[in-house]
Amino acid sequence: MSRIFHLLLAFAVVALAAPARAQQPAEKPDLHIDIPVQPKASKVVFNMGHPAFAGDQPIGLMHMQLMARYYAEHHTPLEVIAIFHGAAGYMLLNDQAYDRARKSAKGNPYKEQIAALQQAGIQFEECGQTARSNGWTNTDLLPGIKVDAGANLRLVQLMQDGFVQLQP
Repeated sequence: MSRIFHLLLAFAVVALAAPARAQQPAEKPDLHIDIPVQPKASKVVFNMGHPAFAGDQPIGLMHMQLMARYYAEHHTPLEVIAIFHGAAGYMLLNDQAYDRARKSAKGNPYKEQIAALQQAGIQFEECGQTARSNGWTNTDLLPGIKVDAGANLRLVQLMQDGFVQLQP
């Protein structure tokens, strides 16, 4: 009888311990990359026609930063033009124009990110039609921002010239 009792007791201990082991997180293995990407010289146009955010951060600016860093780390030429238009056109405004357009008193929160990206070689353009529709002039824009004749026409032109379009 004691032998059966010991077997049942041992079984009960194992059964009760099993859920505790299952609840402990297993160590995750490192992520394995199946398809590595070796960048080639690239021409990319970012179509920034609508605001898209991760929290307070514009996704497009984050993607530009990541792309510029990746290509620089791989010593690979990258030409990027970011075209802002429509509902996202305000992001290229200087502090005073930004405050008027956004009914704010804090200035353009993206100006430092944009300046850093310009330093990395990324060209920023404001849609001329978006600017006209909002009453903005060149003096309302951040330093170094170019104005194109119209975002849609410019996007077509760049794609005909071999640029790949990304729309975050």
